[in-house]
Amino acid sequence: MKPRTFDYLRAKTLADVFAVFEAHGDEALILAGGQSVVPALNMRLSEPAILVDINRIPELDRIELQGGVVRIGALCRHETVRRSDVIAGHVPLLVQALAHVAHPAIRNRGTLGGSLCNADPAAELPACALALGTTMVVESASGSRRIPASDFFIGFYETSLEPGEVLVAMEVPVAGNGEIHFFDEIARRQGDFALAGLAAVAKCDGGRLVSVRFAFHSCGDRSLLSPQLSAVVEGMPNGAVDGAAIDAALKGDLDPPDDAVTSSETRLHLAGVLVRRALAHINSEADT
Repeated sequence: MKPRTFDYLRAKTLADVFAVFEAHGDEALILAGGQSVVPALNMRLSEPAILVDINRIPELDRIELQGGVVRIGALCRHETVRRSDVIAGHVPLLVQALAHVAHPAIRNRGTLGGSLCNADPAAELPACALALGTTMVVESASGSRRIPASDFFIGFYETSLEPGEVLVAMEVPVAGNGEIHFFDEIARRQGDFALAGLAAVAKCDGGRLVSVRFAFHSCGDRSLLSPQLSAVVEGMPNGAVDGAAIDAALKGDLDPPDDAVTSSETRLHLAGVLVRRALAHINSEADT
C-alpha cells in the first residue's frame, strides 16, 4: 500500500517543530529514523496532515558525559550508541541490548528516541531505560520537563508525552563501582521480536546482592519492572538461587499476554530462565 497525501517539513530547529504542532496539533507526525513511522504510513495506520522531519536538528544527535550522567540525544542511531566509547565505558547495558535490536540496516537508521516513544512492549530499549533509572528529557513550546522512565511508559504503545511535547534526550546515571549489567532475550531467530527479554542492573556488597533492578520486555502491555523479584533477591548471597521464590515473584509482577503462538505460561517460564541466567552472570562478574 501507499500512504495518503501529506505535507512535509524538514525542521532545522525545535522551534520549527513546535510551530507545526501549534498549527496542526495531533495531525502532525514526527519523522526520525522512520523504522516504525514509514510502515505505519504505508499501511495507512497513521494518516498525518504533515510529516515533520527532525533529522537535521544537530543538538538531538549527541552523546555527552555530564558529570555522573550520560546524556544521549533522542536522534542518536542505535548503531552509533552501540559503538560509542562513552556508552561502553559508562552504560554497558545499552551495548549489550542494542546487539539484539533487529538487524544492521535497522540499527543504522533507527533512533533511540523513536524506539522509546513508540513504546513497543517487545522493544529492548524501554526495558533498559527502566533498569537503568533513566530520565526522559522532553521539551515543548512552553518549556521542558524531566520524566522518570518508570512514569514514561504507561501502556501498549503509549507514553506520558503530552500533546506538543518532543523527547529530546535520555539521561542515564553512569555505572557505579561494582555495578553489573546484564541483558538477554529469547527469540525464535536473531532479530525477531523476543518471546521474553530481561535487562538487569545490580551491585554486590560483601558477597550479597544489593540495588537490584529487573526490567522485562515482551511480558506485558509495556516494559515492566519486577519489584517483588527485586525484593526476593535483595541481600541474597552471590550464587544463591531460590527457584520457587523467583517463580512466585514473577507471577506476582508479570501477567504476560497469550498470543497465537506463545502462551502466558510459556512467557513466564522464559522470564524465569532469563532471571537465572542473570543471577549466574552477576555472580560470575562479582567473583572476577
